[in-house]
Amino acid sequence: MISELKSTAEKKMKKSVEALNNDLGKIRTGRAHTGLLDHIMVDYYGSMVPVNQVANVTLVDARTIGVQPWEKNMVGKVEKAIRDSDLGLNPASVGELIRVPMPMLTEERRRDLIKVVKQEGEAAKVAIRNLRRDANSSMKDALKDKLISEDEDRRGQDEIQKLTDKYIAEVDALLVQKEQDMMQV
Repeated sequence: MISELKSTAEKKMKKSVEALNNDLGKIRTGRAHTGLLDHIMVDYYGSMVPVNQVANVTLVDARTIGVQPWEKNMVGKVEKAIRDSDLGLNPASVGELIRVPMPMLTEERRRDLIKVVKQEGEAAKVAIRNLRRDANSSMKDALKDKLISEDEDRRGQDEIQKLTDKYIAEVDALLVQKEQDMMQV
């Protein structure tokens, strides 16, 4: 019973950290990376699909993403989708290749992005703490129903707390890493 609760909580906590990692990847640091365009959707014959399903997305250099659509008629649509996205990018077509230069970040903009990073991190920590609360309340319910003893309940809560501490530390490490990336010029 306790091991089942613990493994469920651990899986969910791991997913929270992974979700944070994905969210942090979308926050720009001024350097180009292909994952930046993953969530941009393009109209492909009436259905909306991600850019990476209609084009080859590569790094041209450290500050430029290259997008090469597989069909010539998609160049304009892909370029428009990137321009209309919330990323503030200004793509330019060079024949069949769309070049997406990453603009430089000012010091003030970097500080604003760090605040966003910290908010994302705090939201992940809250999610992890909520999972701890849920697991602990499930153990309390099992104790009331006499499915586990008081010793097992205490031991289980200690194990859940150790898991919580572990994943909160992972979130903190991700935040420190992202902050360092943001402040590098």
